[in-house]
Amino acid sequence: MDNIVNITVVDREGVEHQLEAPTDMNMNMMELCKSYELPVEGTCGGMAMCATCHMYILSDHDILERNDDEESMLDQAFFVKSNSRLGCQIHIAPELEGLKVQLAQV
Repeated sequence: MDNIVNITVVDREGVEHQLEAPTDMNMNMMELCKSYELPVEGTCGGMAMCATCHMYILSDHDILERNDDEESMLDQAFFVKSNSRLGCQIHIAPELEGLKVQLAQV
């Protein structure tokens, strides 16, 4: 399909999950993980007001830089690394084909 990208999510136990993500539904990584019943809470509903969708970007994808809200939230999160992102702020797009992320510890 033209409107599907393949994304790998490594869960907190180190198990890799191969996900198919639609690019035409305005979804983000938090919503995608939840739709596959992976352990991502998204307590704030995708407003960058919590860090329950914290993940690490493992692949070399050019993803938009963190906005101020995301930076502020990650400043308060645990286990933050240079490749940390909030899943709710990563919107599914064709450019994400092959993206690999790992869910952060909580």
